[in-house]
Amino acid sequence: MTQLLEVTLKNILIASLLACSFHAWSADTSPAPSSSKSLTEILQPARNAIKAGNYEKAVELLAEADQKNSADWHNLMGYSLRKKAAPNLPEAEKYYISALNLDANHRGALEYYGELLLLKNDLSGAEKLLARLDKACRFGCEEFRDLKESIQKFKAKKP
Repeated sequence: MTQLLEVTLKNILIASLLACSFHAWSADTSPAPSSSKSLTEILQPARNAIKAGNYEKAVELLAEADQKNSADWHNLMGYSLRKKAAPNLPEAEKYYISALNLDANHRGALEYYGELLLLKNDLSGAEKLLARLDKACRFGCEEFRDLKESIQKFKAKKP
């Protein structure tokens, strides 16, 4: 009986030491980042910065999010770079192209890339993107209407 009690006490002591050491170890480590966030949740802070007109902050947040496999991420990065106080049109264009390489019918990228092409005086390029938007939208969409309006304004300014 004494021997059984001795073994049981040893086992309890070992288990307690293991539990304490595990607890101490786990308190020193930071929790693993949660991968359960959706892409929408990951990109929301950047969207909020864009909505507030803070494009520099949006670029920073998007760089931190680093979602290079997402057409939405590329589109938002292109948009933010285009809309900054000091626009970076060549970089914005690269991001729009990447978005469209990931999703050829990405309506936001089609619209915004068309608007960028108008800034570069490329009317025919913008009209090609409008035609692609027309197919992507089927029954019309805001992106199609917005790019169409931008093209009409562009044409009205030309002599």
